[in-house]
Amino acid sequence: MIEPTSLGAVSEVGEASAFEEFFLVHHERLFQALYLLTGDRHEADDLAQEALLRAYERWDRVGAMDSPAGYVYRTALNLYRSRIRALVVRARRVFAAVPVEDLSGSVAASHDVRRALARLPRGQREALILVEWLGLASEEAGRALGIDASSVRGRLHRGRASLREMLGDRDE
Repeated sequence: MIEPTSLGAVSEVGEASAFEEFFLVHHERLFQALYLLTGDRHEADDLAQEALLRAYERWDRVGAMDSPAGYVYRTALNLYRSRIRALVVRARRVFAAVPVEDLSGSVAASHDVRRALARLPRGQREALILVEWLGLASEEAGRALGIDASSVRGRLHRGRASLREMLGDRDE
């Protein structure tokens, strides 16, 4: 007969292995998306680790969600936004007379694409990364961004049009 205390241990081991599988599937793509968003490997890695840690701490609830990956991506985006807000506040205090630069530059495979992504509004850039780079459906991207799927599609349309205008008609 199995004792009640060992059942809890079995459950914890099952949750840990489920999270480990989730981690192995999603970590690299999460890191890549955050690297595109932040332009800094160390910050992207830190954000990915923090988002995955938060998911692990709540895995009993997160693992039961329709889209645990969406939860992790949204958590990472929220962490990134919080960091940007904190940086902007600090910069305003230090350089009160100097305008604050946009610190959320994006990185892509080429210098031209990186600069073009950086020139897009944040919402368009986020939608493009979630849908085009990560392959999320517009519904999933909408949940991650906290907006309707139709808004995601609108941002995608405007973002693609802006990129075509900036880069020409290249498919890179």
